[in-house]
Amino acid sequence: MSKLQEKVFQGIGVSPGIAMGPVFILPQSEEYHPVERKITDSEVAEELRRFLDALAKTKEQIQVLRERTLSRLGVDHAGIFDAQLMILDDEQVIQDVREVVATEKKNVDAAFYQTVHRYLHLLYGSGNEYLAERRADITDVMNRVLENLGGIERSDVCKVPSPSIIIARDISPSDTARMERGKVLGFATDAGSQSSHTAIMAKALGIPAVVGLHQITMMVQGGDVLVIDGRRGTVTINPTKGALERGRAELRRIEAYRDQLSRFRDLPAETQDGRRITLSANIELPAEVPSVIESGSEGVGLYRTEFIYMNRSDLPSEEEQFEAYKTVLEGVNPHPVIIRTMDLGGDKFITNLNIPFEFNPSLGWRAIRFCLERRDIFEVQLRAILRAGVFGNLKLMYPMISCVKEVIKANTIVAEVKEELGREGIPHAEDFEIGVMIEVPSAALTVDILAKEVDFFSIGTNDLIQYTLAVDRVNDKIAHLYQPCHPAILRLVKRTVEEGHRNNIWVGICGEMAADPAMCLILLGMGLDEISASPAVVPGIKNVIRGLSYADAKEFIEEVMTYTSPAEIESRAREVVRTVVPELDVV
Repeated sequence: MSKLQEKVFQGIGVSPGIAMGPVFILPQSEEYHPVERKITDSEVAEELRRFLDALAKTKEQIQVLRERTLSRLGVDHAGIFDAQLMILDDEQVIQDVREVVATEKKNVDAAFYQTVHRYLHLLYGSGNEYLAERRADITDVMNRVLENLGGIERSDVCKVPSPSIIIARDISPSDTARMERGKVLGFATDAGSQSSHTAIMAKALGIPAVVGLHQITMMVQGGDVLVIDGRRGTVTINPTKGALERGRAELRRIEAYRDQLSRFRDLPAETQDGRRITLSANIELPAEVPSVIESGSEGVGLYRTEFIYMNRSDLPSEEEQFEAYKTVLEGVNPHPVIIRTMDLGGDKFITNLNIPFEFNPSLGWRAIRFCLERRDIFEVQLRAILRAGVFGNLKLMYPMISCVKEVIKANTIVAEVKEELGREGIPHAEDFEIGVMIEVPSAALTVDILAKEVDFFSIGTNDLIQYTLAVDRVNDKIAHLYQPCHPAILRLVKRTVEEGHRNNIWVGICGEMAADPAMCLILLGMGLDEISASPAVVPGIKNVIRGLSYADAKEFIEEVMTYTSPAEIESRAREVVRTVVPELDVV
């Protein structure tokens, strides 16, 4: 390909922003196939020692990645590595490897490779879509163990010369977590989807990224200059002088807009015609309280409490939980904090509760179902929450409610815990709102019944979309079917808001749909009372709301509810919002 010839390729934009710079082609870490060799009886002990050392080293590497991600992005993103740690702690896998080494007299590298692939084959063949579609995570940890066994040095994104744009066939979540913004200006890959872990982390890190380009690794060579547009999903190889200048101008405009967002911190999220929306923040850790305040959020709309239970060998005590909840409630007081009771199970792995293996964990024993059966654990959490409630504006919320019976049973347990604390003379919250997450279709279709038992609804769009459309949101093969603007989703959200208001309760929303500024027009028009998102995106969402008219938003909803195409609905929403905020896709 001529160095003077400009080439433009279209992929999937997964992380907004403009990046310009020289290319760095990342050598692909292909799945490592160890050489099998026979060993003698006297070598068995040494092979097993090598195996345990490799497991320990791999665990240490992943823990470092997790801690790095935790400090940079928070627990939600760091949780991506919990699945890998869980694999390393799997006693059955470890035992099977030992047996292969001892009985078949194979070197441990081959034994481990054989064992993991046997499990993968069984899982894929059994229809376990949850694990089958996380092949990148499973393969990543397997390769790490094999590389540590063989002393092989893996491709390292940290060795990228500064500043460069990475081109690769694919990039693992662990490699993404190690990227440094000063060195990695952006990246583009042959594989990937909008909902992959790699895409999610790139967006959180603010690194422009385009995936799904199929053959971009075949089209670039050392010395090429690239322009990546993470909003439009384009990669330009060897751009013309004019294209480079347009890219620089766009980059300056984006940076100037981001600088301006700070002026919205202390302004209300109020439309042009006076409609006021509560704009809250989603958090996982007490350490995130400063970011809530800095963003100008009006409290915490979703405090995910399950992360205090993960990656530890014991259960958190009542006192430990009390201190965590107290810190958050005090930190944002007088604004409210919606504390969601633990949503364990599904995609949130636990190392200490011995939850049995399930072929479909997202639909299994998790969230409120787990809490209602393990009352001993649930009651400890409720005691800690209610005790902390005297230090701030507490609201309590149950996850994954599917029927009114679960709400009634949970409310009964809360009442019993309050009575118990009263008998013990322990100060605790007496009067606070209780709500439920609407994230299961059965809940969305019975909100009129649920409204009789609660004070508010909070729509969790991530699971609501996944369950309603039967689409695993991290499955690359069907990522295009994960559509927030699907008419079925809009109807369920609209129905939830209408039934909530009909029953005099307020309705919020806290999924990824709420973090998309283009969706503000839709959510506003449906009459939602509260929007909760990551603190980082709150200023941009506030800017969009302040530029819109509530009356126009309601008219817009009446218009698009007649549409049948999700793409058409989303396109129309973005078109309207861009008239207010031209920088829409970078907020």
